[in-house]
Amino acid sequence: MIKAKLLLLEDDPNLSESVSEYLEECGYEVVCRYDAASAEDVLYEQKFDLLLLDVNVPDGDGFSLLKNSRREGTTTPAIFITSRNAMDDVEEGFTSGGDDYLRKPFALKELLLRIQTILKRNFYHPPTESLDLGEGITYDTINQILTIKGVVQPLQLKEHKLLKLFLQHKGELLTHEVIMEYLWDYEETPSDGSLRTYIKTLRKLLGGERIVSHKRLGYQFR
Repeated sequence: MIKAKLLLLEDDPNLSESVSEYLEECGYEVVCRYDAASAEDVLYEQKFDLLLLDVNVPDGDGFSLLKNSRREGTTTPAIFITSRNAMDDVEEGFTSGGDDYLRKPFALKELLLRIQTILKRNFYHPPTESLDLGEGITYDTINQILTIKGVVQPLQLKEHKLLKLFLQHKGELLTHEVIMEYLWDYEETPSDGSLRTYIKTLRKLLGGERIVSHKRLGYQFR
């Protein structure tokens, strides 16, 4: 079995050692870096499945590191791990291209659960922000803006998430279980009725032929 490879940027040697040892015991390969400059170097030298980034580190900061990497085409999902708790910091983390934000101190088990969730979703960041879906339809994946013939179409949060999931797996059959797990967080209760409503909305906007229903199996985006 191939191990998922993680980059851990953490300037506290003790915390870095604790986290890396724990994750390695859980079956992951962990590459540790202690400053932004060396983390940036290894990002260009090696391929990773997930980035774990502290924010306050020598030679830069985690936010800028990820933001620059996204501009260069890095699509690897990332979790920020930091003691910075202000809402502005959380917002900056996500606008920098992060997928999750974990505040210190944290339980190692919680970090593991977040890692497993993101890797299971096979999430990625497209190197370009705007995708052309044809017929005058574009989707800005970063700012979550669906535009049809120049008109912005409002979508609910889970409708945005569902559209992103379809775009990540064009042509693939996504089972109901995969979709449910992606759309609903672990503390939420999935709803078949809500999923059907989201599908109906996207079909109305994008065209019914784009989302094919496979009875008792799932959906396929064409």
